[in-house]
Amino acid sequence: METTTFSNRTATWTLIALAISAFAIGITEFIAVGVMPMLVTAFGIKLSTAGLTVSVYAAGIMIGAPLLTAITAGIPRKKLLFNVMSLFIIGNVVTATAPSFTLMLAGRVIAAFAHGVFMATATVIAASVVAKNRRASAIATMFTGLTVATVTGVPLGTMIAQIASWRVAFLVIAGFGLLALLANWALVPKALPQPISPAPGAFKRLLTDRHVVAGLVITALGYGASFPVYTYISGILAQLGFDANHRVLLLLGYGIAVAIGNTLGGKWANHRPLPALAWMFGADLLIMLLMPWGLHHLISALILLGLMGLFAFMNVPGLQLFTMQAAEASHPEDAALASALNIAAFNVGIVLASSLGGKLLDRFDLVATPFGGAFFAGAALVITVILARENR
Repeated sequence: METTTFSNRTATWTLIALAISAFAIGITEFIAVGVMPMLVTAFGIKLSTAGLTVSVYAAGIMIGAPLLTAITAGIPRKKLLFNVMSLFIIGNVVTATAPSFTLMLAGRVIAAFAHGVFMATATVIAASVVAKNRRASAIATMFTGLTVATVTGVPLGTMIAQIASWRVAFLVIAGFGLLALLANWALVPKALPQPISPAPGAFKRLLTDRHVVAGLVITALGYGASFPVYTYISGILAQLGFDANHRVLLLLGYGIAVAIGNTLGGKWANHRPLPALAWMFGADLLIMLLMPWGLHHLISALILLGLMGLFAFMNVPGLQLFTMQAAEASHPEDAALASALNIAAFNVGIVLASSLGGKLLDRFDLVATPFGGAFFAGAALVITVILARENR
């Protein structure tokens, strides 16, 4: 990957612009969790069907991130950011105005394509404008936009949906997308490092590299661990007896826990990501194993959901950094594509985990969804420990 020396001030403004964009994207990704009960009523569908707004969005990122990143490799980074945020705005307008659930899902896919390219591109930009020993922290700063979205954006979007409608909420998100587009135009320098265009066979090189593939698998499993539960958290809170207004406040608290976890995860993963990831997954596993019993009681349920939020995004900077490092060690010319594949892997985890949560919900009950999370976290832990021992 081509590198350029930036002043600390320029790097900071670049990371702020990327974080603003990630904030808008984060609201779109996760607001479906907050408005899902409204979609059930609006379109006359089952709760598990409404869950497609999460899994289909993730599938759009999963497919779009690597393919569109490879196609757009030659476009200057600032111009690409501008085009991506324009596509994001279009997708949310389509979602907000869709007359049917099917067309709403189509709008979600359009926004997801923008999401995938942005996150893959922004991760590489964030890592390239700072010193190497600050890369995980820079990635965490960029991802702070996502975590702030879960702290304030998702509850805010849910509140707007309750006061006006879920359609107005998505139009407001399109407005945030416009703000992000202007931030990229004003704050991001033109002379960003341009990634080397992948040579023919880049997908094959990366997908036959054992360490890169292991990083992708760990990303899908580890990040997906919270989604069998998180996809249906509004339903869980309703089942615990909280009304719509209290659910907004509790989602705000959940988002604060996520923001704290993301910041800590970036610091802890800067130098040795695998050992840090191993204990994070171990904590995830323990939380998920306690949840099926803890969700039956109000206080224990709130404590466990808060802990789930703390660890939900804590692993993100380490997961992204490890996969990029694995690619750079053997295929430095494919680093941008490796970043895109890892963004896709995050969303493979969301698709598989939220789908598993839906199946557990249909077959059993909401309190059975943590068993899906335990499976994902346990598998991620085993693979991470094996890799950490090898690298030691």
